[in-house]
Amino acid sequence: MKRTAINPSSWSQKFGFHQGEIIEGATRQLNVSGQGAMDADGQPVHQGDMRAQFQSAMDNLVSVLKVADMTLADVTRIRILTTDMEATIANFDVFGKMMGPCGEKPTMTVYGVTRFAEPNMMIEIEADAAQ
Repeated sequence: MKRTAINPSSWSQKFGFHQGEIIEGATRQLNVSGQGAMDADGQPVHQGDMRAQFQSAMDNLVSVLKVADMTLADVTRIRILTTDMEATIANFDVFGKMMGPCGEKPTMTVYGVTRFAEPNMMIEIEADAAQ
């Protein structure tokens, strides 16, 4: 698979994402539903702790990728939904510490939402991946 970054300007790269990306030659695609701070039984964890919820959501994303024989390096698009934009931005290093080492900067959008189906959840991460 070949990835070509599309950036009319470079501002987005300092935040760890490309404005666009051309994906060529992919033979497998995975669409990951929103991963939040839930344990293996689907119970919410880390109530009121954005940092821990962000980490848990990222860990759950990695778990789904692993079952599909993929890694964060295969992620081509990220959507982060949050009920607290300021807390998410303040803890965005959680994302950077996990995505940074893979060397890829997928496209990304961060959305502010009112709430999730699970009322104690503060963040959810959706992703698309390809190989």
